[in-house]
Amino acid sequence: MNNVKKYLKRYFIDAMGSMAAGLFASLLIGTIFKALGMIPYLGILAEIGTFAQAMAGPTMAAAIAYALKAHPLVVFSSAAVGYAANALGGAGGPLAVFFIAIIAAEIGMLVSKKTKVDIIVTPFVTILVGGLLSLWCAPLIGKLVGYISTFIGWAALQAPFVTGLIVSVVIGICLTLPISSAAICAGLVLTGSAAALGSSEGLAIAGAAAVAGCCAQMVGFAVISFRENRWGGLLSQGIGTSMLQMPNIIKHPQIWIAPTLASAITGPLAVCVFDMKMYGAAINSGMGTCGLLGPIGMILGWLDPANGYPDAITAIDWIGLALICFILPAALSFLFNEILRRIGWVKTGDMKLDA
Repeated sequence: MNNVKKYLKRYFIDAMGSMAAGLFASLLIGTIFKALGMIPYLGILAEIGTFAQAMAGPTMAAAIAYALKAHPLVVFSSAAVGYAANALGGAGGPLAVFFIAIIAAEIGMLVSKKTKVDIIVTPFVTILVGGLLSLWCAPLIGKLVGYISTFIGWAALQAPFVTGLIVSVVIGICLTLPISSAAICAGLVLTGSAAALGSSEGLAIAGAAAVAGCCAQMVGFAVISFRENRWGGLLSQGIGTSMLQMPNIIKHPQIWIAPTLASAITGPLAVCVFDMKMYGAAINSGMGTCGLLGPIGMILGWLDPANGYPDAITAIDWIGLALICFILPAALSFLFNEILRRIGWVKTGDMKLDA
C-alpha cells in the first residue's frame, strides 16, 4: 500500500503538478501574450505568444522529467518527446505528453550514467522510447478524447437548456483536466460566426455555454482557494489555468464539486436567460478567463460586423457577460464551497498550490 501511495504521489501529484506549471509557462502565458497583442501597437506581443504556445509539448515534458528528478540529459531529451506527443495527440495532446513523457523519462533513467558514452545512449533511448510511444499511442489518446468531442457535438444540437447544461459542465471539466478544451471547441467550430464553416445558432449557443463552463472552473477555483493561495493563486488560476489544481483534485476530488456545480448553473443561465451566443473565434470558447480570452472572444464576436452577429448589443448583454464570466462563478463557487466546508468535505489546505 505504501508503494502504491508513493507512485501515485510521484506520477499523479508531483509530475502532474509540474506539468501544469510547464503548460502555464508555455501555452497559457503565450495565450496571454496574444491577448495583449490585440491592443493597438502591441502586435509584436502576439508574435512572441505564438512562439511560447509552440513550446507547450516540450515544456510540459521537460517539467515532468524534472519533477521525477531525472538526470539532465533525460530532462533535455524529454523536450523532443513532448513535442511529438503533443503534436500527434491532437486535443488529447497534453494527456499524451503526461503518460508518454513519464514512461520515456523512467526508461531513460534506467540507462542514464550507466555507460561511458552516456551523451549518446541516454538521449537515444529516451527519444526512441518516447518517439515510438508518440507514434503508436498519442493518436489513440487523441481518438479517445475525440469521443468527448462527439458527445459535445451531440449536445450542441439539443434544446438550449440541455446544451447549456451539458456543454458548460463537460467543457469546463475538460479545461481543468490535462486535455485541450480549446482544441475541442475549435475542432467542433463552437461559434456562429459567418466566417466559420458550418456555423449555426446551435453552435453559437454551445460556444457561449462552453465559455460559461470554463469561466466557472477558473474563477471558481481562484476564489475558493484564496484562503490558501492568496493573490498569486487568484491570478495564476483566474487568468492562467485551473489545471494547477489537478494534483489537489486527485488527493481531494470533492474540491471539484463547487466549480462544477457553478458551471451547471451558469451554462443554462447564459443561453436561456441572457441569450448569449459565441460569434468570436471558436478556440476562444474553450479558453475561459485564460488571458480573458473567453470574454474577449464574446465581445469581438459582437462588435466585428464580419462575424455576422444577428442582434443589437444592449446593456443586458454586457451585464450578462459580467455575471456569467465573473460574478456568478465567484459567488456560486464560494457558496457551494462554504457548504462543503461546513459539512467537513473540504478543509483548509486541500487546495494549496505548490510554490
